[in-house]
Amino acid sequence: MRLRNKPWAIKLVNEHPESVLQNPDPEKKIDWAARFGNDHPIEIEVGSGKGHFITTLAEKHPEKNYVALELQTTAAGIILRTKLEKGLDNLQILRGDAANIDLFFAENTTDVIYLNFSDPWPKTRHKKRRLTYKSFLAKYKQVLKTDGQIQFKTDNAGLFAYSVQSMNNFGMHFDFVSVDLHHEKPEILEKNIETEYEHKFAAKGNPIYALWANFLSE
Repeated sequence: MRLRNKPWAIKLVNEHPESVLQNPDPEKKIDWAARFGNDHPIEIEVGSGKGHFITTLAEKHPEKNYVALELQTTAAGIILRTKLEKGLDNLQILRGDAANIDLFFAENTTDVIYLNFSDPWPKTRHKKRRLTYKSFLAKYKQVLKTDGQIQFKTDNAGLFAYSVQSMNNFGMHFDFVSVDLHHEKPEILEKNIETEYEHKFAAKGNPIYALWANFLSE
C-alpha cells in the first residue's frame, strides 16, 4: 500500500544520512560493516512498510544487524522515527528497489530475508513483479549465505500457492510451511512477530500463510 507523503518524514530522512541510505550507487556494493560499526549477522526485510516488524526484531536482538529495504520515503521516515525513539543502532534503512537487492549486498553476506505481506500482483501479466518470482529468488540466492533462509508471510492464498510452486520449481527446501500460522504450536508462535497488516488481517479471522525456505538441497 502506498502511503501518503508526509513532509515531516521526508525531512527527517534527509536529516539522517547516517541511518538512511538513499539511492546508493549500483556500481558499488555497500559497506554494511562500516555503516553498522561491526560485522554482526545481517537480516533484511524487503518492503518494511511502517516498520513495526523490523524495529521489534531489532529491539529483541541487539546482537544482530537489520536492514529495512523500503522504496517509499514516507515509510522510511516512519521507520526512522521509531529507530531514533528506541535507539536502535543495529537498524539501518535502505531506500531502494528490491529488484536491485543483489547490487546493495555482496554475495553470501545475509542470514535471513523476510518477505512480509508483499503486494500479490494478482494479474498473470504482472507475475514478474511478485517478490517470489524466479528472478527475485535468483537474487536472494546470491545475497544469502549458504545456510541462509527466506521467511515469507501473507494473507493472500493465491500468492502463497504461487510462492510455494515458484520456490519448489527453483529447487528450494522448505523448513516450515503453514496455512494457518496463528494456530501453530506455541514454540512457533513464540518466534512470530506480527506486522501491522498481519494484526489487522488476523483480527478479522483471516488465516495467515507462512513458510521458511532455503536453497540447500536435501
